[in-house]
Amino acid sequence: MQRVRDNVRKAYDSGRESVRQARARDNATEQDVEVEFTPPEPEPEDVHSSTNSRDDAEVPHSLRIAAAWGWRLIVVGLVGWALLRFIGVISVVVIPLSVSLLLSALLSPAVSWLRRVGVPASLATFLVLICGLAAVAGTLTLVINQFVNGLPELTKNASEGVRQIQEWLKTGPLHLSDDQVNRAIDNAQTWINAHTAQLTSTGISTAATVFEVLTGMLLVLFSTFFFLRDGRKIWRFVVRLFPVNARWSLADAGDASWATLGSYVRATVLVAFIDALGIGIALVILDIPFPFPLAALVFLGAFIPIVGASVSGAVAVLVALVDQGWVVALIVLGAVILVQQVEGHLLQPLIMGRAVAIHPLAVIIGIASGVVLAGIIGALIAVPLIAVLNTGIRRLSRRRPEVPPDAVVVTASS
Repeated sequence: MQRVRDNVRKAYDSGRESVRQARARDNATEQDVEVEFTPPEPEPEDVHSSTNSRDDAEVPHSLRIAAAWGWRLIVVGLVGWALLRFIGVISVVVIPLSVSLLLSALLSPAVSWLRRVGVPASLATFLVLICGLAAVAGTLTLVINQFVNGLPELTKNASEGVRQIQEWLKTGPLHLSDDQVNRAIDNAQTWINAHTAQLTSTGISTAATVFEVLTGMLLVLFSTFFFLRDGRKIWRFVVRLFPVNARWSLADAGDASWATLGSYVRATVLVAFIDALGIGIALVILDIPFPFPLAALVFLGAFIPIVGASVSGAVAVLVALVDQGWVVALIVLGAVILVQQVEGHLLQPLIMGRAVAIHPLAVIIGIASGVVLAGIIGALIAVPLIAVLNTGIRRLSRRRPEVPPDAVVVTASS
């Protein structure tokens, strides 16, 4: 019995020892094994959405925007420069086509009216073109005849007026010597020659021969005829050259630009006629020579907004100065200023403002740029070009409306 107890006691002790050893092994294992952990994810690089690398992100955002604008403006400038060079090469064709577009915009309402009353397209265009040519030829004939008849008397008066000015410079408050007067006259003549050459260089270089002049006139006549008769078909053909998604917007912008050009030309003709009528009446009342030619010159000059009528009015003042003296010249100057004030404060806002909404600063900059680039022709077409581009870009940049069902017929039909 005692032996059984001793065996049970040994078994109990050995079990406790084995448990104690097992716990000791577990504790040793926990101390020897390294704790595993997941390393933290690397922080994302501070890269802006507009950059492709961290190096670009180091450049300030404003500088990146400026650089993006810079290279795009350089590309646009190079394209514009190449386009101007190309136009300069083919200016013999571009200038007559520009004049034809202006004439077509002016005469298109008459052609449309004749076609609405049942006149065939070709006959209506021919009649309007012939009537326009007859009016221009008659006006030029009358102007040239008056100039030829009165030129000897005007030359005599001009020579006498120049001598009076020279005497006033020597005996007046300036007390200039003969050498100083001659030097001033030479300098003035040199300045006029230099600026006149600069102003008319493009026109002379592109029409230096009689052949080129005749070719340009024929091109104006033929292109005006076909623009008036087939202008809509020509524009539809041009529109079909562009992708389908852009055709409707381009056709809409073209129609709006053509309407703006027509409104501008008709408003300019009306304003020019009122200017010429006002100054012509003043010249007739004051008995100034060449009243009709000078009024016609004012009419033509008014096609260059703001500055054209003023320059042509200055010619009328000079003629009055040569023929009638200082008092009458000052009266003519007052009449010219009065007409210009009426134009600037009444006619331009009332007539031109409704036709074309262009700021006067844009008009002045456009005229100056046109004179530098293309002389008198550039000054003539600068403002209508700005008006057309203004309308066309506004139409293209607005939100595109839903395409009407008949748009496919308009852009895809023959």
